[in-house]
Formats: sequence, C-alpha cells, structure tokens
Amino acid sequence: MSEKFVSVSNPEQLSGLFGHLDENLNRIQKEYNVIVVSRGDTIKIIGDESNAESAAKAIEALIKINSSGQALTEQTVRYVTSMVADGAEQQLAELSGDGVCVTSSGKIVRPRTVGQKKYLDAIKNNTIVLGIGPAGTGKTYLAVAMAVKAFRSHQIKKIILTRPAVEAGEKLGFLPGDLQDKVDPYLRPLYDALFDMFGAESFAKYMEKGIIEVAPLAYMRGRTLDEAFIILDEAQNTTSEQIKMFLTRLGNESRMVITGDITQIDLPDSKKSGLVEAVRVLKGIDDIAIHRFTEKDVVRHKLVQDIIKAYEKYNEGRTKNHG
Repeated sequence: MSEKFVSVSNPEQLSGLFGHLDENLNRIQKEYNVIVVSRGDTIKIIGDESNAESAAKAIEALIKINSSGQALTEQTVRYVTSMVADGAEQQLAELSGDGVCVTSSGKIVRPRTVGQKKYLDAIKNNTIVLGIGPAGTGKTYLAVAMAVKAFRSHQIKKIILTRPAVEAGEKLGFLPGDLQDKVDPYLRPLYDALFDMFGAESFAKYMEKGIIEVAPLAYMRGRTLDEAFIILDEAQNTTSEQIKMFLTRLGNESRMVITGDITQIDLPDSKKSGLVEAVRVLKGIDDIAIHRFTEKDVVRHKLVQDIIKAYEKYNEGRTKNHG
C-alpha cells in the first residue's frame, strides 16, 4: 500500500471538494479503489501506488477548479478522472480562468471541459466558427453566452439566432396555429438560452426593440447583417444552398457561429447536409475555425455520454459490415 498527500490552502475548500454527503469523495474512492482521509489542511490518499497517485492528481485538479468558483458536480469529477486517465490533467488548468458572462440569476457561465474552452477561444479569435459535436456539449448555450458578452461590451448591436425548420418526424402543416406558432417549437431551445442570460424583462424588451431576433433560417434570405452576432443552430439540417445563403449574409463588424451534430441529420435521404459540405469547403480559410467536440465534452447526464459511445460503436460496426 502507498500513501499520497495533497495540501489544501483553505480547509473550507474541503466541503466543496467532497460534495454533498461526501458524494464526490465517494466517487473518487470508488473510481481509484483508494481511501481518502482529511486531516486539517492535508488530504491523505491510501491505495496501491498507481491508483493513489492518480487519485492525488484528480483531487489536485478538482481543488483548482473549485477554487475558481465552480461547483463540483458528478460530471466534473467524471471528466477530471477521464483526463487523468489520459495523462492530460495539466490541461485542466485552463478551466480555472474567468467566466464568459453572468446569467440573469447570477450564475457565471464557464467552460466545463477543455474542449469547451478551446471552442470559446475559437469564437473569440475568429469571425466565423463551426462548432460540431454531439448533443449535450454546450455548443449552442456557450455560443449564446459569447453573443451576450459581445453585446454587453458593445462589440455588436444585435443578436440573431436561427435554425432550419426541418420536419423531424412531424409535419409543420399539421401543427396548430399560424406560421409563428408552427416554427416556435423549433426555436424554443434558442429562446430558452437567451431567456436564461437576460431574464424575462430584458429579454422581452430586447425582442420588442429588435435587438434580439429569433427566426427560422428562411427569414435570413436577402439580408445583410451588420454589427450582429449571428448563430445558426442545428446546421446539420441545412442544405448546401441554405448554408451558403447564410454564410453570405455576413456583414461588417459581425460574427457568426454555426453549430450542429452531423450524426443527427433529419434531412430526406436525397439531400446532402450543408454542414458536412461546409466543413470540407471552408477548411483552411483564414479567420474561419472548425471546432470538433467529442463525447468527453458532454456535460449532461452520464448516460448521454454512454449513449453517444454506444451509437458510435454501433455505426462503426455497420460501416465495417457494409464494407
């Protein structure tokens, strides 16, 4: 058996590290098959050499993340342990920086994975960014947070969020209400993100003034969008013509973020995804970044990550069999 020690500068950090009813502590002990004991400003880890060392690295990383003001969740512990397993724990220092913006409820929006941090850096440093990856990686929410940050710092004057109104299992014509009622369900996730950032009163005021615009992609045709932060969500469901139309709306002093999951294309089989084509066409162009998320960047329930892995394995098997 081996013993490793981790020093804690502020013993009050231990409650945040260990979590409610020591749930984080229990996860670490179970993950590494070690015993963790807290004594004053020192944490002792008891286990075999390799496991105790890995547990110490994970605990040190979690302390740094927690000291930056982030609450440690089950997802945080899971992510940190996976990064330690890959020998990439040094990269976790990137997560202890400043947040992106503050929501209406006072919550600080921060990157929760290294992949998310690189995505935010790409948005900061490029005029157009394509964020591609599975559900639950924060592609849209973080893009909205960056849009809000740019608006609050007077870098842009308008936020425009759009989605293609693709009929994924439902026919628009059979949905009740007028055209706006029919397309609103497709736009609801965008409304939710903005509502979270601005709050009810400010959101309604900005919508009324046209400072915030949420509309189907078809509404973008024929426009030039100056001094705006424009987000195209669910871009895997655009056609080649649609995404080209969208990209050419870019005006002076504007930014664009295009998000999508190329494993969830709802277009008819006869149509090719505009996002898949755009990744090939735009690769290597200066001031355009293409960022790819992985299942490690999923910040939802652990099962979402497991589901994504299961489908990837299934699709790989199908590809081999067809081959």
